[in-house]
Amino acid sequence: MTKFTDLGLSQPILQALSADGYETPTPIQAQAIPALLSGRDLMGIAQTGTGKTAAFALPIIEKLVANPRMAPRRGCRALILSPTRELASQIADSFRSYSKNLKLSIAVVFGGVAAGPQVRKLSNGVDILVATPGRLLDHIDGKMLRLDQVEFFVLDEADQMLDLGFIHSIRRILPMLPHRRQTMFFSATMPKTIKDLADAMLTDPAMVQVTPVAKTADRVEQSVVFVEQAGKKTVLVDVLRSPEIGRALIFTRTKHGADKVVRQLEEAGIASAAIHGNKSQAQRERALGSFKTGHIKTLIATDIAARGIDVDGVTHVVNYDVPNVAESYVHRIGRTARAGAAGLAITLVANDERAYLRDIERLIKQSIPSTDRRSEAGKAEPEGAGAASKTGQNRGGGSGRPQGQGRPAGGGQRNQQPRRDGGRPGGESGNRTAEPRRQHAAPQGARNDGGRGSEGGISGVGFLKANGGGAKPGGRRPRRDGRPQGDRRQADHG
Repeated sequence: MTKFTDLGLSQPILQALSADGYETPTPIQAQAIPALLSGRDLMGIAQTGTGKTAAFALPIIEKLVANPRMAPRRGCRALILSPTRELASQIADSFRSYSKNLKLSIAVVFGGVAAGPQVRKLSNGVDILVATPGRLLDHIDGKMLRLDQVEFFVLDEADQMLDLGFIHSIRRILPMLPHRRQTMFFSATMPKTIKDLADAMLTDPAMVQVTPVAKTADRVEQSVVFVEQAGKKTVLVDVLRSPEIGRALIFTRTKHGADKVVRQLEEAGIASAAIHGNKSQAQRERALGSFKTGHIKTLIATDIAARGIDVDGVTHVVNYDVPNVAESYVHRIGRTARAGAAGLAITLVANDERAYLRDIERLIKQSIPSTDRRSEAGKAEPEGAGAASKTGQNRGGGSGRPQGQGRPAGGGQRNQQPRRDGGRPGGESGNRTAEPRRQHAAPQGARNDGGRGSEGGISGVGFLKANGGGAKPGGRRPRRDGRPQGDRRQADHG
């Protein structure tokens, strides 16, 4: 088995890794580090949680130290572009950790905070700069930053950059970079727009691809609870009061929904916090810090905000809202069962969300065991009926593309402009034309109801214990229901 000591990294870096308990590289690290140390460009198809930050950070640190020189005034030697503030902060923290035995200057710039301290940090130049596109361009336009001496350039989460409307900003930035540079390009998916961008940026790149998006984590137990929209609060409270709960990450489709869940849990006496694009940077950092330290055990997040969450010990993921792009489900539940631990993923499904569930089961090629908490009246409602459909699922950005909606019907154009603060264009909800809801027949074939009974009690659900009968990869594939796949593209993942 390959170890970090086999990859050609210098002793100070190996000591930092050892101090943090890292000895064995992940697959993407084992493949990418040697290629990058040899000087090649890199295209990496990998999602969050695969170790890709270290895959590019370690060779960048190694090469900066091997070729020491003073950082250019109002410039940087290595530039890493990240789509969100949280992810940018995580990447900068990783660079600091890996280089703690070395003398490298590191800065992170993003919107939502005062620009003054960032300008002062950049004035003398830095070795490593992590930035969101909007704030980076603000500093460039203000003559506070230049990119003509960048030696290493990383574009991280390129597909999310596209979804957040930052591709035009990236195309502005690229001509400012020197032609002679080493470029690293990472994306969880590779739609045509992203592939075209990669082809324009990279020269004879090494290719690394890990963790197919359709594969769920091996140690994640999965369960579905059918419930009316109005009953989701009760089910969630029951789940969170289970003694098996360690840290729980709750996903909602909208920012408003995240805040509503916090209020509902507060009424039930359960402490929680929300993290999303409408929160200030200080509020986000406070919420994430409380979750990491265990001061609160429950964090509610939207898909895009969750990109920057990298916390061990998440025992439960609850999909309060079913994601409307199937790939997002895989990314969500991958937030648990990390570092060899077991995890549980519970999805609350209202009648109007069942079509999304079928998309998920088709993607992961398994039928997820379910239980039914609906009332008799709820069971009698036709598929597609429910609170969301009655009030207009797409209002308030409930299905806006930055949160993972499919393409507008007929290839409608996006009508939003990217914000320049490193946040989301128009908020995470976006302002794009939503895909119309479509009605489809119920899936054929029997469903494993895993505990469904006449009483529908939560005690009958097997998802509260790690070996309680939840689905594992390799389960039977649901039979086709005749639903057209449509033209969907992953917008966000974790």
